[in-house]
Formats: sequence, structure tokens, C-alpha cells
Amino acid sequence: MKHRIVILGAGYAGAYVAGNLARRLSPKDIEITVVNAVPDFVQRMRLHQLAAGQDIEAPKLADVFAGTGIRLRLARVTGVDPERQVVATADVGGELGYDTLVYALGSHGDDCGVPGVAEHAFDIAARPSARRLRKLLDRWAEGGSVVVVGDGLTGIETATELAESRPGRSVTLVARGELGARLSAGARSHLRRACDRLRVIVLEHAGVEAVEATRVRCADGTAVTSDATVWTAGFTVDPIAAAGGLEVAANGQIIVDRTMRSVSHPNVYAIGDSAHAIGDNGLPLPMSCASAGHTGRQAVEAIVGRLTGRAIANTKLVYTYNHISLGRRDGILQPIDDEAQAKPTYVGGLKAARVKTAILTTALWATSHPTFGVPKRKHRLAATPDAVDGI
Repeated sequence: MKHRIVILGAGYAGAYVAGNLARRLSPKDIEITVVNAVPDFVQRMRLHQLAAGQDIEAPKLADVFAGTGIRLRLARVTGVDPERQVVATADVGGELGYDTLVYALGSHGDDCGVPGVAEHAFDIAARPSARRLRKLLDRWAEGGSVVVVGDGLTGIETATELAESRPGRSVTLVARGELGARLSAGARSHLRRACDRLRVIVLEHAGVEAVEATRVRCADGTAVTSDATVWTAGFTVDPIAAAGGLEVAANGQIIVDRTMRSVSHPNVYAIGDSAHAIGDNGLPLPMSCASAGHTGRQAVEAIVGRLTGRAIANTKLVYTYNHISLGRRDGILQPIDDEAQAKPTYVGGLKAARVKTAILTTALWATSHPTFGVPKRKHRLAATPDAVDGI
């Protein structure tokens, strides 16, 4: 009987791991199934561009995995039972058994308990919501006001992209603290100049108390008129892992060891935003595409090593840059030190924008070509998997 590997989620992390496992493990011994709620690969890091009116490629997963032997199951995951080693799905099949599970369901926007967010705000981390915002903006002949709540990287990118792509609209960025507080002094100045150039109104030190249909109310009593509110104030994970009995951190991420294996259930791996992984600097890796790549690579090495009896290589678990687009012709590359603080230097302008575009293009290409570099000889499973760890 073949070893069943089930991967939940086909975002940047899940699709990467699925392709690489298919490349390195023999199909004579394994069966790989990817469970994803939608039939396309969603470029989540470009959803702010989609909302701004740009056409963003979304390859069909059936085409991406064609010829790899990977089975694609289009279904929404509703639960996991690590004791029975099954996944519950909202489709006709209902359940799916596994021997090794890779949990890569990612994250989504967090309303932070603020009233009105779910009813009145757009979640730029979700493609359906980004599309609805785009349609709304397309209906405006001219004028209109957009309020972006949240001054993290997603909020900054969304506000500047909308201001550049939708000139004539009023765009306000609401920041809880100082704009670009996590950036170096030079990068903060660059960001302010970009906002001034694009006529983004910045409201700093403003905690949002409620989102209403036509305005955003701040804790200090300020009310900002809004025809469309975009909420980017935080991200969270689904409670599926916690409900299934996996050991999780306070934020719901699955706690993993250095090889991305669940500390409570050894045949479950978590990657990307789903994983509470400690980086090489001793700090938790942030939710990001970079972390998806690092945790995904480590999980592949661990799974291949344990199943084939080979030594497990430790890949890098680092976070060294913040890459921020400020429209299509400007950006910021901010180096990060081992304490997760911004270094004094930064790269800004068109060069930074081109680097960010190259990163996104490379990520899409790597995901869309899982069979590239297929080895002539794929690894067979060991007679007793996990022999390396003595399990």
C-alpha cells in the first residue's frame, strides 16, 4: 500500500511542497493529494493590484499539477482528526485519510473584534473580496473615497497602489501608530514622500473603534468619510488545527519543531502562515511569503529524509528583508537584522520596485513549474520510515 501524503492548501507554501515532494519521491511508493477550496493558484501578494484594476494571472491548479502524479481535490477543509489520521472536507467524499499530513491553510484577514468590519469592509487578503472592491471602484465615474485601515506592509501597498491606479479618488491610510514605524528613518522618509506624491492622506496614531457603511470611526472621536473601507489591520488563522487537537500557539498557529513537524503529532507538518516556527534568530517567523518558502523547503527535506531513511538537512529559517511596493514604479527594500529590527540602510525607488516584481514573478514561475528539474532517479521509501529519528 502506498504512503499517503495529503497537503491542505495550494498557496505559495502548499503548492511548492507538493511539487517538490512529487519531484523527489517515487510514485511507486507514495500518493500525493492536494486539497484546495478553489481551482486556481491565487497570487495573494498581488491581490492589492487586482483590486486596483490590474489583471493578475491565476493558473489552473489542474494545469500546474498535470503530469506530476499529484491528485487535486477541490474542497473546503472543515476539520482534521490527527488521532484517526483523517481530514474532513465539505464535498461528497467527506473524509480523506493520510499517513503524512502537510497543513498549509494559511491565514486570512482578522477583524480584531472591531464592530462593522465583517459587514462593511473589504478584506484584501481574499480574492473574492478584492474582486468586489475592484467592481465597486469600476462603477465610480469619478471621485469617491477609499479608507485603508492598517499601516502594515499590506496596508501600505494597498493604499499606494489604489492611489496610483485610481487617480482622482481620495485615499486615506489609517495608521495605529507612526507611519512606517518598523522601517529605518530613511525608509520612513521615502514612504512619506511616496504618499505625498500619490496624494495619500495619512492619519497617524488613530485606533479604529468601528467601521460603518459610509465612515470609519476612530477612538479619539474622529470620523473619516468612506465610500469603500479596506481592512488590513491584521491576519489570523482558522481554528481548524486547534479544534482538531493539534498543539497550537496563542494565535492558533501549529507549534512545530525545527523540521516543521507538529510537536504534538509527529506525522503532521505545518508550513507558511499556519506554522508557529522559530527562526534561526530565536524569534517566531512572521507571516510572509518568505517564511512560506523557508518553512516549505525545510518540510520537504524533513519529509523526504524521514520517509527514505536519509539524513535531514537543516535549511535556513531567516527573515532578512521587507519588500514593499509603492505602486508600479516605486518601492522599498528594507534589510532586517537578527533582532527583527530594521537596519539603517534601505533601497528605494524604481530599483526596489523591480526587485519586488522579480520576486513575485519568480514565485509564480516556481509554483507553475513543479516538474522543472525532475531528477532522473526518485527516492524510494525506506522499509521503516522515520528510522533516522528512531521512531
